[in-house]
Amino acid sequence: MQKRTLGSTGPAVSTLGLGAMSMSGAYGEADRAESIATVHAALDAGVTLIDTADFYAMGHNELLLAEALRGRDRDGYRLSVKFGMLRGPGPEFGGYDGRPAAVKNFLAHSLTRLGTDHVDIYRPARLDPDVPVEETVGAVKELIDAGYVRHLGLSEVDAQTVRRAHAVHPVADLQIEYSLISRAVEAEVLPTLRELGIGLTAYGVLGRGLISGHWSAGHRAAPGDARAASPRFSGENVEHNLALVEALRQVADAKGRTVAQLAIAWVVAQGADIVPLVGARTRDRLAEALPAAELSLSADDLAEIEKAVPSGAARGDRYPSAFMRDLGVGN
Repeated sequence: MQKRTLGSTGPAVSTLGLGAMSMSGAYGEADRAESIATVHAALDAGVTLIDTADFYAMGHNELLLAEALRGRDRDGYRLSVKFGMLRGPGPEFGGYDGRPAAVKNFLAHSLTRLGTDHVDIYRPARLDPDVPVEETVGAVKELIDAGYVRHLGLSEVDAQTVRRAHAVHPVADLQIEYSLISRAVEAEVLPTLRELGIGLTAYGVLGRGLISGHWSAGHRAAPGDARAASPRFSGENVEHNLALVEALRQVADAKGRTVAQLAIAWVVAQGADIVPLVGARTRDRLAEALPAAELSLSADDLAEIEKAVPSGAARGDRYPSAFMRDLGVGN
């Protein structure tokens, strides 16, 4: 697989990264053995960027990755880790913590769970409204200086916050949702990243499965699947959104590709400074996604895709209302 560099200061990584969140129950029960096999298959295919967070099932995801990565060359992959989102022992959400002491504490736990002496990119999951971003970033800078972290990343913040953070320490990349149906970053955030030489790791490139071509009308989220609370998957919204998928399917069929491959390839085509994260939790879904990294889209192809799924065409917010207010940009 070809590689891309995350900004002017970040690491070289594979064109596609692997997002591990769905391996820890976010979209319903996942098979542990299959998840580990999927990580192995990704590494064997040349995927070198693996994204996780300390709050994905409260450490479960990091422990899973530690098992999957055991025995692998540590220089052969890059770990991207998010921190700062607080949870209770039940389903309750407890806000965010970006205090410097907490940042260092979070990393100490992550290093132990992951079984490593460093993470490659460390990033606050969201902006803590009670802590200046300069203080949070300053703590990560200290961890970089000490050798526990290699690069600073950000997640779901606006352009102004990117500038403030970058003034304290160079930011390698911003992780933010970006797909055919989530394009708010194009207005201000993406131009700012390019001005400053910062990469973008795009998550949600298949809209949490909505534009994968595998979600059908009448399908219901399984128990524990967070999509049950997603506005885009509810009521009339999902019917409208699936009509967009069917229009995209016609373009994909004409190219002999799947809907998922076309949707991922569209993100790849938006710039060499963008690395899509594929949230596969099975080898079959991974195998479908990987060819998108090499799928070349012409100007005519991109125009056809734009016609099928125009910017802003999706209905419903990308998160429930309680979480939308914590995002740096909208849909």
